Amino acid sequence: MDLVIRTEKISKIYKMGSEVIHALQSITIDIKKGEYVAFMGPSGSGKSTLMNIVGCLDTSTSGTYILNNHDVSDLTENQLAEIRNKEIGFVFQTFNLLPRATSLENVALPLIYAGIGKSVREDRAMQTLASVGLDDRASHKPNELSGGQRQRVAIARALVNNPSIILADEPTGNLDSKTSYDIMDLFKKLHDMGNTIIMVTHEDDIAHYAHRIVKLRDGLVESDQRNKNIRHTITSTSF
Repeated sequence: MDLVIRTEKISKIYKMGSEVIHALQSITIDIKKGEYVAFMGPSGSGKSTLMNIVGCLDTSTSGTYILNNHDVSDLTENQLAEIRNKEIGFVFQTFNLLPRATSLENVALPLIYAGIGKSVREDRAMQTLASVGLDDRASHKPNELSGGQRQRVAIARALVNNPSIILADEPTGNLDSKTSYDIMDLFKKLHDMGNTIIMVTHEDDIAHYAHRIVKLRDGLVESDQRNKNIRHTITSTSF
C-alpha cells in the first residue's frame, strides 16, 4: 500500500511572550492509503496542532511532512491553499457551511476554487450529494436542514474533489447520539469504498470506529495501535 502521509520528527513551537510552548515534539507517523485513523488526546495534547499540519493549515517549526510523495514542509501560503483544495477534504464540528448558499452551492465550492466550469461542477456536486443521500435537499439552505443533514452536506463538500484524505475534526461534536451513529455509519461506508480517513476526537467511543488509534499527550505520541475492538454502528441508514 502507498503512503499518503509521512511526518518525520515534526515539532511545533509557539512563543507567547517569554513563554515557549512545545505543542508537538518530534512526531513521526506514517499513514497508508485507505487507512482509517483516529488522533486522540486531551485538550493541550497536540492533536489539533497535528491535524492542522497534516491538513496543510499550518506548518511545522522543524521536521518534514511528506504528502503523496511531495514535501510540503516549506510551501508558501498560496501553495498550501492549492494543496488543501486538491488533496484534502475537511469535515468540521461546526459544519462551516455558507449560510446563504444552498446545499448544492456549498458542495460545489471547492470546484469553483479548482477552476471547474459551472455545468460540470453542478453535475459533480449533485452526484456527490446523492452519494450521501441528500440530492432531494440540493436547493435547501443550512438553516432548513437538521444538524445531521448539515454534516452530510459538509461531508459531500469534502468528497467532491476526490481528495487523497478526508480529515474530520470532531465530526460528531455538535450532534446527538443517534445522529452521531448515522454520521459514523457514513464514514464507515466511505472507508469501505477506499477513502483514507483521519479523524480527530477526544471521545473514546467515536475513536473506536477507526481501525487505528494514535494517542497524543503533551505533544508526544503516547501510543499508536491497531484497534482490536472496532465499533460498528447499529443504524440501518442507507445512502
